[in-house]
Amino acid sequence: MSTTPSTPQSRADARGTLDVSGPSTQLNGSPTVSDRNSLSVGSNGPLLLHDTHLVDMLAHFNRENIPERKPHAKGAGAFGHFETTADVSRYTKAALFQPGTTTRMLARFSTVAGELGSPDTWRDVRGFALRFYTSEGNFDLVGNNTPIFFLRDPLKFPNFIRSQKRLPDNGLRDNTMQWDFWTNNPESAHQVTYLMGDRGLPRSWRHMNGYGSHTYMWVNASGEKFWVKYHFHTQQGVRGITGEAADRIAGQDADFHRRDLFDAIARGESPQWKLSVQVMPYEDAKTYRFNPFDLTKTWPHEDYPLIEVGTMTLDENPVNFFAQIDQAAFAPSNTVPGIGYSPDKMLLSRVFAYADAHRARIGPNFHQLPVNRPAVQQENHYSFDGPMRYEHSGAAPTYHPNSFGRPVADFEGPVDDGWEVDGAIVRSAYQLHPEDDDFGQPGTLVREVFDDAQRDRLVDTVVGSLAGVEDPVLSRVFEYWTNIDATIGQRVRDGKAAADEAPVDPGEVLGGQETHAVS
Repeated sequence: MSTTPSTPQSRADARGTLDVSGPSTQLNGSPTVSDRNSLSVGSNGPLLLHDTHLVDMLAHFNRENIPERKPHAKGAGAFGHFETTADVSRYTKAALFQPGTTTRMLARFSTVAGELGSPDTWRDVRGFALRFYTSEGNFDLVGNNTPIFFLRDPLKFPNFIRSQKRLPDNGLRDNTMQWDFWTNNPESAHQVTYLMGDRGLPRSWRHMNGYGSHTYMWVNASGEKFWVKYHFHTQQGVRGITGEAADRIAGQDADFHRRDLFDAIARGESPQWKLSVQVMPYEDAKTYRFNPFDLTKTWPHEDYPLIEVGTMTLDENPVNFFAQIDQAAFAPSNTVPGIGYSPDKMLLSRVFAYADAHRARIGPNFHQLPVNRPAVQQENHYSFDGPMRYEHSGAAPTYHPNSFGRPVADFEGPVDDGWEVDGAIVRSAYQLHPEDDDFGQPGTLVREVFDDAQRDRLVDTVVGSLAGVEDPVLSRVFEYWTNIDATIGQRVRDGKAAADEAPVDPGEVLGGQETHAVS
């Protein structure tokens, strides 16, 4: 009796999940003789190299992990959908933002500085990476849970990340080097104030807002251009935890945020965020009081109010964490018609850097993995070969232009999502706008947004982060916070002095327990 061999597509469902109800097989599909015992010369004899099942299992195990992300290594995520509930077509022609459109999506939340095994509840900025599988291609919005960032020039980014990692000699994280970096780069003040405040320790990923952070461009069907900022406001309410609770949870459940998201979705408590945008007319950017492309600045809402767009809902947990979350390759370079970039230097550098990181971490054909594939009706790109290539163009020409009918794009002229530039090629900071400075907005945050209790917690957090920090860095820390707000600066100075007079006893760190010998 003959049988028709199954095709690769028929052996797995749309999510890539294999049918594992049948007998055990080897990697080549042939039956496995034993998953229990290796092949040996007698029961007590040496193992044999031609036990291909053993060799396959061990060799694959040695290559089971891919390199972790340098920043944003520790994270998790879920699938869901985005529904456009308002009409913003006057600002953008992007298909996913047209009224009544529902788009499948993926979200990944993360810490920034922590490694894969680090606790979820360390004080850190949280990554907020979104992918929309639109009818026009993948649109990735890769932001954070704060609307600003530490830097405005990408040349500093590798140094910033290294300052948050570990010392080269003892392999330990160090308060001195992070404060050394921050105080030598006062543009960090706005983000550091957020980080040291209550939003630096979210109760869960479900209880924090998300932001595109950068300034993007929207283009409507008539070719009109607008600058835009994305705000995702949690519908579960913004909630934080205290430093003491975060430390306790870190010791009890390092995966606290990952578990919370997975369990909530499994219970049917699908978290939601409402997307609103700030829209700035194109010409306003030239004379606005703050540089609108400076990632360390926000646009006050009284100048550009929030405009509602739609709702994001996460209601589907991954079925394979590695395939669907670890190998998800978010990149700001993934954009669609109606959405463009801006002169934000940090954004423009990420357009290159993220996709390149994925080529190094996963491989040059990472876009073919199911979690990264666009949901468009047809793909026709001229990328060719490379490791782990599966999808291909068959016998069609692999070059363009060609004489054999394979389509090629051949546009010339101004692009609809571009902007005009004029000037010499320079290495320079942004041109200052009337109210641009590094300490004005964080000072406003401290004085006008934080209440008394939040200011108290801010001071306690900053003082706690100064353990082991000595001059000249410590003096710069006091100056840094004084420049943000004179009262807060003095309180930080006084708090550090009090902490030095009453240092923490190591026994207290151990919960008052004495150490003891173990036989």
